[in-house]
Amino acid sequence: MGGNNDSRLAKSKMVMGTMVMILGFLSPLLIPMVASTSWSMGLKTTVTGLLAFGVPEVFMLLGVAIMGKPGYEMLKKSVLKKIKYLAPDEVSLSRHRVGLFLFCVPVLFGILYPYMEVFFDSLQKVPIWVHITGDLVFLSSFFVLGGNFWDKLKGLFVYDGKKR
Repeated sequence: MGGNNDSRLAKSKMVMGTMVMILGFLSPLLIPMVASTSWSMGLKTTVTGLLAFGVPEVFMLLGVAIMGKPGYEMLKKSVLKKIKYLAPDEVSLSRHRVGLFLFCVPVLFGILYPYMEVFFDSLQKVPIWVHITGDLVFLSSFFVLGGNFWDKLKGLFVYDGKKR
């Protein structure tokens, strides 16, 4: 009987730890709500900074502490297995081209937007969801481009002094 209870306890720890981690990763979504409050600018800045660069990390540590190292390793292995499925190492030429398009368009829009905004008044009131969509398209491009793209991207930041 003890083995069955241990298994249920381990499963509940996994679920609870995963939920804590997910809540932490979602905490930056509260930033617009904090920005719209009547709090002082210093308090808003502090809280939004913590929501972006403190709370997610603390919640991740709490989640790992709840589920334990074996639980975290199992979760990490499961997530990496799913990501590996979404981003295989080799992709077709057409998938590569679509991925490059998805990669380049948000980057170019992000670079050109401040300049276009000056000339086109309608761009000054672009809703936030347009920017969020661009970020999501950019992130999805990494999965469309596949695993070899990660190696190519990493190669941009490695200096070995030799031309290849």
